[in-house]
Amino acid sequence: MDETEFWEIVDSTREAAEGDPEEQADLLVERLVQLDPESVLDFARHFEARYNRAYRWDVWGAAAVLLGGASDDAFDYFRCWLIGQGREVFEGALHDPDSLAELLDDFDEEIDGDGEDLGYAADEAYEQLTGVVAPDLGLPPQSAEPLGTPFDFEDEEALAARYPGLRDRFGPG
Repeated sequence: MDETEFWEIVDSTREAAEGDPEEQADLLVERLVQLDPESVLDFARHFEARYNRAYRWDVWGAAAVLLGGASDDAFDYFRCWLIGQGREVFEGALHDPDSLAELLDDFDEEIDGDGEDLGYAADEAYEQLTGVVAPDLGLPPQSAEPLGTPFDFEDEEALAARYPGLRDRFGPG
């Protein structure tokens, strides 16, 4: 599976789920079980590589603005959700996290920002296909610390200065 096919699967499931990440995860499993096990592992590798690429302080800060704060777990689930938004949103967020203000149509804290189930979809599909747990993907582990320069997510002024678009559009009213 190449990168284009990976993103096509992500996009088609997101569109069919009308943006609901839990429904998207279910549809993703349904789509992946139609593939052979090696293709499912390829999908998982693409997903994991992007998940690790998004482990950055600036992306975490954007998550903190959108979610009104972001714990370690919340940021993990946010990165899964971000991948689920498709290539344009994902790559745009990595290029400039504040650009999410323009890239996102809307953001509902009740359903958006938490793509935990998306992170497990390939594992679930692989297990359904083979009856065994997915093997190690052979990718380098995520770095111990996010890339970039850490900063205080509790500092409202710093967040407003770093993410003016996100704060204006989605920040606390």
